[in-house]
Amino acid sequence: MNALLRRAGWVFCAFLFGWLAVSQTAEAHESRPAYLEIEETAAGKYTVLWRTPMLGDRRLNVVLRFPEGVGDVKEPIIQQLSDSLLERRWIDTGPDGLAGRRIGFPGLELTITEAVVSAKLLDGRSLMAIARPSQPWVEIEPSGGIWGTVVDFVRQGFEHILSGPDHLLFVFGLLLLAQSPWMLVKTITAFTLAHSLTLAAATLGYVNLPAAPIETLIALSIVFLGVEIVRAYRGATSLAIRNPWALAFAFGLLHGFGFAGALSAAGLPAIHVPLALVSFNVGVEIGQLAFVAVIALVAFAIRKAGVIWPRRAELLPAYLVGSLGAFWLLQRIAQL
Repeated sequence: MNALLRRAGWVFCAFLFGWLAVSQTAEAHESRPAYLEIEETAAGKYTVLWRTPMLGDRRLNVVLRFPEGVGDVKEPIIQQLSDSLLERRWIDTGPDGLAGRRIGFPGLELTITEAVVSAKLLDGRSLMAIARPSQPWVEIEPSGGIWGTVVDFVRQGFEHILSGPDHLLFVFGLLLLAQSPWMLVKTITAFTLAHSLTLAAATLGYVNLPAAPIETLIALSIVFLGVEIVRAYRGATSLAIRNPWALAFAFGLLHGFGFAGALSAAGLPAIHVPLALVSFNVGVEIGQLAFVAVIALVAFAIRKAGVIWPRRAELLPAYLVGSLGAFWLLQRIAQL
């Protein structure tokens, strides 16, 4: 099974390098969402909280644009936090209000992140919506109900895992390290359980760790995994090689903190956090399982096609796992 997966890894690695090359042309490296909170305090008058993540020492280049005719009641207050820029505004929309009108986010189409929008209106209506690069705007309208929120955050979780090459590379490394189908099931299950635990703990506020060191440790986990894959190929043994599920669980805790950045950085109101957390995690799992299924299908197709590569070449994906992990590790250490 491992030989087939290593051959399938050629396809995955080629795709990954192409993906990384394309992603360098945009600000897509930042996947934490922006967050907009709007509350109507009087007829046509709103308080606004607009939060955008920081890319190192600069702000994510996404702009908040209200409909024409909307103006500030007083001077906005801007506050720079350690990981984001926070802007508070007080606006007057006139007698028509914001209901049924469009709020735009120019620049969002050049990223792979989202803008989470939460709105409360005087008549009791509420809205939870997500603007995406494919549709960088939302319309203020009555809430689509609980299922609308669920669908939005399942989609966000799905897109987040598939837009995170470091997380996918770690999962792919686990596929290479598992020695049997049963061990593969145990390993993926352990990884899922671990990152679900820390995702919940971080999002609910029980644990608060800075993002930069976590991202650096995630890169280190990929390097370590790459080394273990090569050692297993050469006949060596270790706790990680004999029980890759233990490795998956230990490093899965780190990856969960990485996933949590996509929710906790949004600053969601407490009332929305539990539903958003569960829905987001379901989306992450769907994306992860879809990725594993694609790799398995590619391996099956290669076996059916009778494709044969030199034995030494089968180990190239393992070296690429470690090399990319080392590249990200050095890059993230430099950013600390």
